[in-house]
Amino acid sequence: MTAVTRVAARLAFPRSSGVLFGLGLGGFFDGIVFHQLLQWHHMFSGWYPAPSVENLQSNTFWDGVFHSATYLFFLAGLLILWRHARRPHFGWSTRELIGTILIGFGLFNLVEGLVSHQLLGIHHVNETVDRSLWIYWDIGFLAWGAIMLGAGWMIVREKEL
Repeated sequence: MTAVTRVAARLAFPRSSGVLFGLGLGGFFDGIVFHQLLQWHHMFSGWYPAPSVENLQSNTFWDGVFHSATYLFFLAGLLILWRHARRPHFGWSTRELIGTILIGFGLFNLVEGLVSHQLLGIHHVNETVDRSLWIYWDIGFLAWGAIMLGAGWMIVREKEL
């Protein structure tokens, strides 16, 4: 590695931190908005519907486990950013931060939507509507994730060009 490539490596923005921030923020949004505020679903409400107190208690516990995991994603992103920011000649980039956060948020929606909603069926986006409409909410969630992922990728790629 030459002196020029070492300096360039030090200047690079840590994209993994932004992706982890986005994963955490995607989980926070899902848990706070869909689980708590709108109460459209809970972590395992597809398997254990909420109408019984026992099922609601179990779902609330697993919502907390889910929130804890998303918190750890966010903390990991902060740790990576902190470690890089302390280096001399660190290259701050608002564009890359925003782009990678969108990538992480979009990835969260796509993975969560495909795995939790479609493959495992542990819950669906909006379980308060007629069951025949659940798929449309799930598709909307996936489309929203794909749009964020694509927008984030375009923002990051634009910087590289």
